[in-house]
Amino acid sequence: MYKHILIATDGSELADKGLQQGLSLAKAVGAKALIVSITDVWSSGMIAAASPATIADYEAAMNASVEQILKDAAVAAKDAGVPYETKHIQNRYPADAIVETAQDMGCDLIVMSSHGRRGIRKMLLGSQTSEVLASTTMPVLVVR
Repeated sequence: MYKHILIATDGSELADKGLQQGLSLAKAVGAKALIVSITDVWSSGMIAAASPATIADYEAAMNASVEQILKDAAVAAKDAGVPYETKHIQNRYPADAIVETAQDMGCDLIVMSSHGRRGIRKMLLGSQTSEVLASTTMPVLVVR
């Protein structure tokens, strides 16, 4: 069935549900997991308004946060008995990074969570999951 599953996480409680589902599926089918966390790009307006120290502080805080998220995910993968790799993707739009990384790394399934927002809330807040679904032909398991 599946041999290499990309699991996207941002460390949130909802993303943790996606991580657990992805790891359970990987264990059941004997697949390996690629666990990714993405730090988004700064908008040009934010960069223009920020000092170099502010940018450096932000990047340091984000890197430390992602490092902990991926450490926690690694523990979960070890506990589940799933072979895994972790990857931090920096300065990318999450949906683009997820799709491109899955393709580049030879994954055959993407697992990610979604809040399931609809209507105006979805339009205002956006949905990385919707963007992934719209931009890939690869199977995507959405956990809610």
